[in-house]
Amino acid sequence: MLKFSQLSLRRGSRELLQDVNFTIHNGQKVGITGSNGVGKSSLFALILGQLHADAGDIFLPKDLVIAHVAQETLALDTSAIEYVLDGDVQLRQLEEKIRNAEKNNEGETLAHLYSEMEAIDGYTANSRAATLLSGLGFTTAQEDVAVKQFSGGWRMRLNLAQALMCRSDILLLDEPTNHLDLDAVIWLETWLKNYKGTLLLISHDRDFLDNVADQIAHIENQGVTLYSGNYSAFEIRRAEYLATQQSAYEKQQREVQHMHKFVERFRAKATKAKQAQSRIKALERMELIAPAHVDSPFNFHFRQADKMPNPLITLVDAAIGYNEQPLLSNIKLTIHPGDRIGLLGHNGAGKSTLIKLLSGELQVLKGDLTPAKELNIGYFAQHQLEQLDFEASPLLHLQRIDPKATESDLRKYLGGFAFNNDMAIDPVAPLSGGEKARLVLALVVYQKPNLLLLDEPTNHLDLEMRHALTVAMQEYEGAMIIVSHDRHLLRTVTDTLLLVADGSVSEFDGSLDDYRQWLSQQNKKSSVITTEEKTNNNNDAQNKKQIRQSSAEKRKSLKPLQNKLKKLEKQMQELSSSKESLEQKLANNDIYSESNKDALKKLLQEQGQVESSLQQVEMDWLEVSEELESANG
Repeated sequence: MLKFSQLSLRRGSRELLQDVNFTIHNGQKVGITGSNGVGKSSLFALILGQLHADAGDIFLPKDLVIAHVAQETLALDTSAIEYVLDGDVQLRQLEEKIRNAEKNNEGETLAHLYSEMEAIDGYTANSRAATLLSGLGFTTAQEDVAVKQFSGGWRMRLNLAQALMCRSDILLLDEPTNHLDLDAVIWLETWLKNYKGTLLLISHDRDFLDNVADQIAHIENQGVTLYSGNYSAFEIRRAEYLATQQSAYEKQQREVQHMHKFVERFRAKATKAKQAQSRIKALERMELIAPAHVDSPFNFHFRQADKMPNPLITLVDAAIGYNEQPLLSNIKLTIHPGDRIGLLGHNGAGKSTLIKLLSGELQVLKGDLTPAKELNIGYFAQHQLEQLDFEASPLLHLQRIDPKATESDLRKYLGGFAFNNDMAIDPVAPLSGGEKARLVLALVVYQKPNLLLLDEPTNHLDLEMRHALTVAMQEYEGAMIIVSHDRHLLRTVTDTLLLVADGSVSEFDGSLDDYRQWLSQQNKKSSVITTEEKTNNNNDAQNKKQIRQSSAEKRKSLKPLQNKLKKLEKQMQELSSSKESLEQKLANNDIYSESNKDALKKLLQEQGQVESSLQQVEMDWLEVSEELESANG
């Protein structure tokens, strides 16, 4: 059990936590959520003893083993598998005792030590470590590679594997999916579900939280609130609460305005003085409900592209790779405006290589790539964060793109990405990884691309920013191709999945859930394929080709219905906006005055017409949806 009692924590001048009380019970899997900077990582530092509370206490049982992922890795000569095995401290201690007992010929001691090794399942440790490495994307050959030979992202995977190797009572994971691809994320998700200890997980991956967490601890306004259930359940409960609070606030503000007007109108009249004074006192006594914080700090939209050529890019029999060695061959791909493509495939299969080809960073080794004359690419990749000018401000980055724009317009635009006040004019260097990623996205969005290429765009972004990006991408009218381990993003913004595997690019005829099954089947296959299996694979490939052709024909026939559905959705959005605007006007008390009688009548007529139109469009949308569903069935 982990208990926080009257806990307060201050970092510098900021109070992160104040009088926090909550308890986490053994075996619970708790997702820690909240916007950047509210104290999620500081909470972990408190549990690990790296920080001390300014007030209150944390109660932990004695001899509790806590595992966490180290943020740095030394350039060690130790092999990858030995480094992972170091995570099991009890195993290493036993091994040392056994070596000493063998050296001193202590037979009876050895017998006891061997028994202890059996009890902790120590003789399968190498196998378990190899399983962890494999699940996180390492090959068998990489098990014996020295730690210092791996890049920073792969060393973080080694640190994660080491933490999972520890036989812990509590496991603390802070953004564990940031350096993983989708395959490794799916594997880690399964591993954590089977973890027997208590898990505290900081993550901005909705699907990951949904599938792992059974409790959500949300940090907000210096407090921590525990919610039962996964992240989706938390979102629903929190949305209901905020909606209620917002409604109460708006209702109260109308009452306050009414009271103020009453007071002002009758203050000077003696006959109404008592009544006016009574209402003044009522105003003073009224506990004003604070506005619900329903507005995200992020509010942006992709600017409409100047031109939308069709097609945008065509690949014919293209081969791409490095040092004249093809990684992918025979690529046939035509990208049209409105295409929303997600790339799937094992790490190293070529997803990012394909993105680099489309972006112009790589050239074809063979075949043809034909871009449209008016193609305007918006490209986001992690390495672009390091290509920012760290001495320049976010505002200066934008001014270099658009020298003619006014400073006020650019600062307003940056505000939609939460670069407000001094953040807009201060140098980029001190910004966090998430803030730099937001800036790169802001620069991409500003340039009005008609083709978006996004390679892991959500790394380091918090849930609010991911949500804002998702909404903006749903409204985006150009084409997009995305590589991401964030399944929620892939589900909500893509409608075509391409599988990059075995040196080729083909359409994946299934959902992300089907991809999980595909991964499972791939992992079960033997590493050595016999000649007979190769023949079968060729036949399967031919069958899949026929299936893909059939699916393509079916999609083509459904295109008119899909277009009609999109048109109706746009109409619903416009009518809903009109309805909301009219309701805001009708919420104004002035409209009900005698002088505004005609205006009120006109507004009510407009409201009736809009509601009638909206109902009709909704009915049409339902009919087309059912027709499309039947055709898909």
